[in-house]
Order: sequence, then structure tokens, then C-alpha cells
Amino acid sequence: METTKAGNENNQYPFYVKATIILFGLIMFFFSLYVLSDILVPLAFACLIAILLNPLNNKLQRKLPRTLAIACCLLTAILLVGGIFYFLSKQIASFSESLPALKAKSNAIISQLQEWVQLHFGMTLDKQAAVIKQALEGGQVYLGQTLNTIFGITSFLILIPIYVFFLLFYKPLILDFLFDVFSEKNSVRVADILSETKVSVQRYILGLLIETLIVSAMNSVALLALGVRSAVLIGVIGGILNMIPYLGGIVAIILPVLMVTVTSDGYTTQLAVVGCYMVIQLIDNNILMTKVVSSKVQINALISIIIVLMGGALWGISGMFLSIPFIAILKIIFDRVDGLKPWGRLLGDTVPEAHKGIKLLSRWKVFKKREQSL
Repeated sequence: METTKAGNENNQYPFYVKATIILFGLIMFFFSLYVLSDILVPLAFACLIAILLNPLNNKLQRKLPRTLAIACCLLTAILLVGGIFYFLSKQIASFSESLPALKAKSNAIISQLQEWVQLHFGMTLDKQAAVIKQALEGGQVYLGQTLNTIFGITSFLILIPIYVFFLLFYKPLILDFLFDVFSEKNSVRVADILSETKVSVQRYILGLLIETLIVSAMNSVALLALGVRSAVLIGVIGGILNMIPYLGGIVAIILPVLMVTVTSDGYTTQLAVVGCYMVIQLIDNNILMTKVVSSKVQINALISIIIVLMGGALWGISGMFLSIPFIAILKIIFDRVDGLKPWGRLLGDTVPEAHKGIKLLSRWKVFKKREQSL
């Protein structure tokens, strides 16, 4: 009786009161995420890496003690990442040798562009310099949200392996906690959510890594065929940027176009680069994303762009990379909780054939016309 009375009292609150409380809670939640970014960003990456390493860890634990099995998993991951960084460092070293010539050519192009802007738009050189300086400062602030302090760099180099180790070591404790938090009658649903989340995240991350490798190879081959300087480095950077949905692909095209503009004359090669990258994007979107990534959880394009931009505003480039996996986890939860299923459908990419909302809106318009005719 008391529960029913409390429920009736909660329903008596006006909508604007409930909306204000929810909005205030969301503001505090996202503000906390922003303030604690130096701690939470490496923890978020560690959660994804731990989920990815979990199958290997389970196999090793059948033959090795838990601590040794986890150490072997971490060592494998560190060696793979170290190999990638070594490869990129070799490419960057060869690229740095041509920096003086690139700098001289880029300065000449910038001077010509500034004169053209001054001639056609009447913007003085001093004003152009101020605008460029302001844009660069904004970009530095944006990039600095990821690695802006010594603590931020230390977090990515040290905290992520530590987090991954303890997440794998205390996995049984964390799972027991999640089951204990919810009532026993919901244990089957909790197990379903955890299992689906684990499988979806593993497939998504592994597929994304394979997709990145294939796109990097296609980018590099195309740029090498066109004779673009530092083709392998730019191709790999483009493949990594492609991990950011939609926006990363655009930036990936800009980089080789700028390199060709600085290192050669004319515009034929730039057009060829754009054409090759468009073909690669078509292959990626229509074949790799469906066959290689093949995630069970598909997020529609509108939500993906919004979430990526919000992640960038919150955690910088790291937020862009983390946004899609975590919104996919939220969709899994929404799809299995009755009160949240509409939100799960909103995040998905399935467009209903029977438009219930449009039908109701049409009925309302017919009703209003009849009412006005009376």
C-alpha cells in the first residue's frame, strides 16, 4: 500500500520538474566525465582491450596460472602495439628528411593563397594571420584533451596496461557484483546482456582492426602507384583515421591531397588521389564494413555522427574512437529493457516499413479538418 502511494506521489510531479531533474543529472554526469577524463579515458580503452583479450586469456588460463596467463596476454598486446609504433617511427624518420623542402614549398603556396584571398575578399594579411592563429589555438586545445599533460601521456603508457591486468584478474569479482546488484529474477536477462555485449564488442574491435589494416594497405598501394611522397605513412594514417566513422574518412582524403599540392605542380594527381580514395571508401562501406566488421549492433548514420562529435567535444580524439563501441553497448542494454526499447530502436539503423507515427499524424490532420469544417 505504501509502495503504491509513493508511486502515485512520484507521478504527481509536473513534467517540467521531471525534465529539469533529468537535465541537471545529465549535466552533472557529463561534467564529471569531462573533469575525470585523465582517469576515465585510459580506463575506457582498457575495458575494450580487456574484452578483446578475454578469449586468449581464457585459453591460457586452462594451462597456466591466472597471473601468468594475464601477463602473457598483456605481453602479446604490447609487442603488437610496439611493432606498429616501430613501423610508424621508421616512416616518420624518412618523412622528416624531406621536411625542409616541404616547408619551403608550403610557405610559397601559403603566400600565394594569402595574396589571392586579399585580392578577392579584401582581407588583409594581418587579419588572415590572426584568423589562422586563432584556428590553430583552437585545434591545439582540441587535440590537447587527449594528451595535454605529462599525466595524460603517462596514463596512456602506464595506466592502460595496469587497468587491463586488473580487469582481467578481477573479472570473476566484477561479474559476481553485476549479478548481485540485480534481483535473481533478472539474472537471465543480465547474463544475456553481458554475453551479447562481450561478443559484439569483440567482433566490432577485431573487425575494426582488420578493416584498418586492409584500408591502410589499399591507401598505401594507391598512393605509391600515384607517386605520392611518404605514401605508406599517409596511407596508414588514413587507415587509422578511418576508424572514426564518416569524419575520419574525410580527413584521410585531405592529407594526401595536401601532400601532393605541396610536392608537385598541377592538379591531376590531386584528382587521382580523390578518385582512388572514393573507390576505397566505396569498398570499405559496402564490403569491409558488412563482411569484415559484421557487428550485430548497427548504429544509424545520424546517431553515429552526433555521438562522434559529442565524444570529440568531451574527450577529444579519444572520445571519437570510443564513442561508437560504447553507444553500441548502450543499444544492447536498451534493446533488453522494456522501458528503454524505444531508445534502442532510435539508435538502430532499421527503418520501419509501417510508419506508426506518420499514420497517427495523418489521422490527427484528418480529425482537425473535420473539426474545422463543423
